[in-house]
Formats: sequence, structure tokens, C-alpha cells
Amino acid sequence: MTEESRRAALERSWQANAAAWTAAVRGGAIASRRLATDAAIIEAVTALAPRRVLDLGCGEGWLVRALAARGLAVVGIDGSADLVEAARAAGGGSFHVLGYGEIAADPARAGADFDAVVANFALLDDAAAPLLRALRRVIAPAGALVIQTLHPLAAGPPYRDGWRVEDFRGFGEVPWRPMPWYFRTVGSWLALLHESGYALRALAEPLHPETALPLSLLLVAELISPSAAPAD
Repeated sequence: MTEESRRAALERSWQANAAAWTAAVRGGAIASRRLATDAAIIEAVTALAPRRVLDLGCGEGWLVRALAARGLAVVGIDGSADLVEAARAAGGGSFHVLGYGEIAADPARAGADFDAVVANFALLDDAAAPLLRALRRVIAPAGALVIQTLHPLAAGPPYRDGWRVEDFRGFGEVPWRPMPWYFRTVGSWLALLHESGYALRALAEPLHPETALPLSLLLVAELISPSAAPAD
């Protein structure tokens, strides 16, 4: 399977899994989210004291609702029309159907002057650099990029960059379409940020409350000055 076909399969999986994903998130079917990662991303974003937030790959909108309940103005975007429809029905923010390729080509379509752009388990393919470089244009000068992704220890071996497949086992007894996703090492995440024009501000590893093993990797990055940023 080519890189392009994997990306297409990834996109199709979110179209096919929209209803199952909405039910799993709203029904609390994903243990790691209940135990640590949902609270971790909310804490990381609110610690920045932002006024305007962009939730990249918002899914059914839970994070938008959680941040809006704390008084923030939040825009959620997702490439799945069904997920955006579910998010709009639940309310809490402004939602738009917008794919990552569309943002990379014309970042103004996502909005402007966001104090924080959040990608919560939402950077899943191998071609993230063009998107992250484009997002520099919508982040306010003192703003931040917040990324949460599966921790390498939780993902398991092998510890090298490459495509994997998520079968959503344990996320609920419903038909799921397997999802290709791209695994990065910690070093690769840091290199991706640098080549996309960001500098790491903070790194956290939210832990399972009982096993004390890390569940996710949480990165907070700031814009490198235009003169120091890599060329697009």
C-alpha cells in the first residue's frame, strides 16, 4: 500500500467510524481518556489562558464543549461531515467541515489569531509538516500549538517511525473500520515541530493512575520567529 493510499484509507475510516466514535466518546468507552488523557489536554490548554482556541480534528466536539464551558471561544474543524454534524447538534462552539489538505492550502479558511491550536490525537498521517507550517499563519504571535498523541510505551514496539493499524479493539462492540495511522518516535515529533517552525515549550507524559505507565505524550510548542523558522 502506498503512502497516498494509506492516507486515503485513514480518511475513509473516519467517515465510516463516525457514529461508533461518537458513541464511544460520549459513552466513556475509552479507558485511557477517562483515566488521564482528557483531563490532561484540558489542563494543558487552560494553563495557557487562551481566549480563542482552534480544535484541529475535533471529532464529535467533546473538547470544544469542555473548553467552551470554561469560558473560551472555541472553533472545531474536522474532515468528517458526520462528526461535525454530531458536534453541531451537541452545541458548545463553532464547527466547520474542513480537511487538513484544505487548511494546508489556505490556512485562512480555519480562521485567524488563535491563542492556541490543539491537535488531540488528531495528527495521524505521515505528512503533517505542511499542515503545521500553514497553521503558523493562524496562531497569534504569542500563541501555542498543543499536541497530544499516543505515548510510544503505550503504542508498543517497534520503536521506529512507520504506519500501523488501529482496530479499535476494546472501544465498544460495534463494527469498526480499521484505521491506518502513522507512529512517530519522540525524537521524530521534536524534529517535526522544528522543521515546521515551532520550538518546544513543554513536554508531559500523562500517567495511568494505577500502573504509573505513560498513556500519552503531550507537547506544547511556540512559534519560532519568522527569521529563524525553516522556509516553507
